[in-house]
Amino acid sequence: MDHHFDLVVLGSGSGNTIVDKRFADWKVAIVEKGVGPLDSFGGTCLNVGCIPTKMFVHTADTARAPEHGAALGVDLDLRGVDWPAVRDRIFGRIDPLAAGGERYRANGRDNVTLYRGAARFTGERRLTVETADGPVTITADQVVVAAGSRPDIPSVPGLDDALGYHTSDTVMRMDRLPRRMTVLGSGFVATEMAHVFSSLGVEVTLIARSDVLLRHEDTDVARRFTELACGRLDVRLNRKLLRAARAGDKLLLDLEGPEGAEALETDELLVATGRRLNSDLVDAAAGGLALHPDGRIVVNAQQATSVPGVWALGDISSPWQLKHVANHEARTVQHNLLRPDDLRASDHRYVPHAVFSSPRIASVGLTEQQAQATGRTYVTATRDYSGIAHGWAMEDTTSFAKVIADPATGELLGAHIIGPEAPTLIQPLIQAMSFGLDARSMATGQYWIHPAMPEVVENALLDLPLD
Repeated sequence: MDHHFDLVVLGSGSGNTIVDKRFADWKVAIVEKGVGPLDSFGGTCLNVGCIPTKMFVHTADTARAPEHGAALGVDLDLRGVDWPAVRDRIFGRIDPLAAGGERYRANGRDNVTLYRGAARFTGERRLTVETADGPVTITADQVVVAAGSRPDIPSVPGLDDALGYHTSDTVMRMDRLPRRMTVLGSGFVATEMAHVFSSLGVEVTLIARSDVLLRHEDTDVARRFTELACGRLDVRLNRKLLRAARAGDKLLLDLEGPEGAEALETDELLVATGRRLNSDLVDAAAGGLALHPDGRIVVNAQQATSVPGVWALGDISSPWQLKHVANHEARTVQHNLLRPDDLRASDHRYVPHAVFSSPRIASVGLTEQQAQATGRTYVTATRDYSGIAHGWAMEDTTSFAKVIADPATGELLGAHIIGPEAPTLIQPLIQAMSFGLDARSMATGQYWIHPAMPEVVENALLDLPLD
């Protein structure tokens, strides 16, 4: 039997936020396959992404406090980590939220039908959902594709046979902390998880194919981060994983590096080499949706796809795999569904991001390397945390803020911060860029609290050699 709806939403993450009381007279279906092996409602961010990882990061930061005590004349000691208590505190909050969200959609509104199962397009605005009770065909006047992404597993001989490797979907729910963990990858997931587990006492080895960690960051930031990581972790740069094998409860990894073959034995392996779009799982091509070469669904500025009445948002269509981008795009789609005669475009001019590792990193706009590639004229200024009073208080000798601007107009082109509270410190720079406030006006046209951390931003702005 076919079921027709006014609106079908694929995905229960940011897509789920679209359907509010203004859709009370719409007949709506929400389809959720689940997140990896956890099959949880609420999307990646809630269950296996932003929220649990940052709760683990906060715990890791607390565990690392004794390392900073000596420089301040304070004798601190970490006597142990209760992993089950750490894990259960976090998921004891998250799991009820996911379950409650599902109950609300399943039972809370007569006009919303929740389907649990994998959905695939079989034509334009036509899908088959593989539910526990069998396949169901649904059609709709409007479809929102917000089905996200999943961990991407590289093709490495023996990896699939070496049962027991983890991804970001599973590593946070381990039964116990291992003595040794190897992290395959050099991006934000890899570096955040390396920080978490090393801070909790695990011997972490980080395997990177490139010669620097976080290679997409501004080069000055990436190099500083790599230097600091090499002081805390066993970082293997310019390495390739050739094969994996299991020997009892251990994993044996064969690597190829600058000096030839290497053998590595580890207790747990976390594969964090990127994410794969779920456009293949929903068979977007069968729905007539145009795709980019990398699998992203093609959308215009209003988040509309190539098929009338079909919209897409978040990881599955966006080059930015960020929750705040997905939320912004969801608001755009929501507006355009409700007001088809007054379409709104998403604003992707200044998309910021942060890495919650140790140290923190935050970035917005152009890196210096991107500014060079555009051929435009620019100037930069960098101010160390050690150049402000609050930096003295922290005894911080490695952190800095870097700003990039047009020398003639003072237009801010980019900002990059590495150090404590970087994601917070960068927010006023995002605001300035978004609303056209030039660097000189931002620096001199307001008070900056002394001696607070934002003075590092103020002084970086003042250091810019503007015309």
